[in-house]
Amino acid sequence: MRGSARVLLALALIIAAATTPSGEALAKKRSGTPQIAASIVVDMNSGSILHEQAADTPRYPASLTKMMTLYVLFGYLRAGNITQNSDLVVTPHAAIQAPTKLGLKIGATIKTSDAIKALVTQSANDAAVTIAENIAGTEENFARVMTDTARRIGMRNTTFRNASGLPNDEQITTARDMAILAAHLIHDYPEYYGVFETRYFTFNGRKYRNHNKLLLGYKGTDGIKTGYTRASGYNLTASVHRDSKHLVGVVLGGKTGSQRDAAMRALLDKNFASASTTEPSAAQLVASLVTTTPAAPLPAMKKPVYTLAPPTPAPAAQPTSAEGDIAEPPLPIKASLTGPSPKASTKSVRYSGAYHVQVGAFMSQDEAENRLGAVQQRAATLLDGHLPFTASFMKDDREWYRARFAGFSKDDAQAACASLKKMSLDCVVMSAE
Repeated sequence: MRGSARVLLALALIIAAATTPSGEALAKKRSGTPQIAASIVVDMNSGSILHEQAADTPRYPASLTKMMTLYVLFGYLRAGNITQNSDLVVTPHAAIQAPTKLGLKIGATIKTSDAIKALVTQSANDAAVTIAENIAGTEENFARVMTDTARRIGMRNTTFRNASGLPNDEQITTARDMAILAAHLIHDYPEYYGVFETRYFTFNGRKYRNHNKLLLGYKGTDGIKTGYTRASGYNLTASVHRDSKHLVGVVLGGKTGSQRDAAMRALLDKNFASASTTEPSAAQLVASLVTTTPAAPLPAMKKPVYTLAPPTPAPAAQPTSAEGDIAEPPLPIKASLTGPSPKASTKSVRYSGAYHVQVGAFMSQDEAENRLGAVQQRAATLLDGHLPFTASFMKDDREWYRARFAGFSKDDAQAACASLKKMSLDCVVMSAE
């Protein structure tokens, strides 16, 4: 109960801080932290906001969206509507999601437990949509459940339009709201939260490593999620325990994955010294419980809605990052939030070819991104309309990064690669996974 009391108090004070600007927290900001767009650090024992920067500024969540996808799924698991061993059916809509994904085939099934781990480690977009459609019938229905759930738990400035975090200019969140979601995952579903600490996941003979590198090298990290799109930048929500101290941090809009991770480590390092080891008093616990809305009844599960023929055009080869989201030109962040609009964005898909042109594989994401930039600079006309992306894979228990350009037909990819080779640029044609 003591652990629950601490998290409930943290939730109450995080929400309260959204309408009461914390001058004390702002005064605690120090120099030397890599610059990112928005951030917050929460002391989960006391509920204090130890650091905040643009914590209520609207941002794109990218694959942090999958935290809510799992939060909703955990509710159905606890209610017994679905089990860890349930077979989830893969629909055409799920199968054609852009990478990063598992490569699930239409009509195949995946165990709920495997789908959960796929979201946590690989940030698999096809698995996210499979979960959504098997619970709510359609991804659109599931997104409405996600948004309703967000409002109920105190996420005032978040709207969800899909289950994966793939780009939609109406899907918006804030650093504070993501901290609230993380705290609810920790408190509301302790029996499931431990999955966020999964470092490796093996599926169909392939081993995937968690994109959250803090799990592998930052003391006390127990989760929870990374995310990236071109529009969002590099995002991370992290939970870290050290002795009796517990911090949750959110950073949004990093310029690179390594810079984002460095920013998170710096923020946590700076604030652990002032973190509390004191448990909340009874009076504080009562006050925190007032702000915690009881769980609403879950909507009935529905069979996935699909036909045997996949929809067209199929966006299977859209360019992505190594962290589970599509890479696309930046979208304008809305100046204010007006709540859910009547229907989701119908932004057209530019990149529908099922082949990639790979220009190298590297042991660091920065090297892969540098290679993409160099090739794009030399062959700008040839590669116009084919955005660069990186995709991670495991080799000999090490993570590598493929540097690719996406959205080609097979013939166009072969022609483009032939032209690159004439320019002394190595390449290979690959089908989209």
